[in-house]
Amino acid sequence: MVRLYGLLFLAQIVLAVCALISCLSAEEGEIRALPRIAWVLIILFFPLVGSIAWFVAGREAGARSARTAWPMGNGFSEQQRRRPVAPDDDPEFLSSLAERSRAEDQERLRRWEDDLRRREEELRRGQDDRDRPEV
Repeated sequence: MVRLYGLLFLAQIVLAVCALISCLSAEEGEIRALPRIAWVLIILFFPLVGSIAWFVAGREAGARSARTAWPMGNGFSEQQRRRPVAPDDDPEFLSSLAERSRAEDQERLRRWEDDLRRREEELRRGQDDRDRPEV
C-alpha cells in the first residue's frame, strides 16, 4: 500500500511540474480564464486539482498542436542572428583588401618609375655637362 501511495505522490509531482512548465512557457494568447500568475499559484497550492484544471480549462485546446514541440532554429529571429562577421570571413572586406593592395602597388610602381626617370635625367645632364668643352 505504501508503494502505491508513493507512486501516486510521484505521479502528482510529475503532473504538477509538467503543468508548471506548460503554464510558464505558454504564449499570452494561449492562456484562458485566469491570468498566468493565478494559474501558477493554483498549480503550486493544489498540485493535483490545479494541474488537471490547467490542462482542461487553462490553455487553448489546439494551441500546442499548432506549434511544433521545438521551434526551428535557435530561438532567435533572422535579424537577431546576424552578428558581425570576423574580417577574415567577410568576402567584402577581403575584396576591399585586395583592391587596396592593388592600388597601393600601382601607386608604388608609379613613384618608382618617376624616381627612375628623374635619376636618368640627372645622369644625362651630368653626362652632357662632362661632354661639353670647358671654356
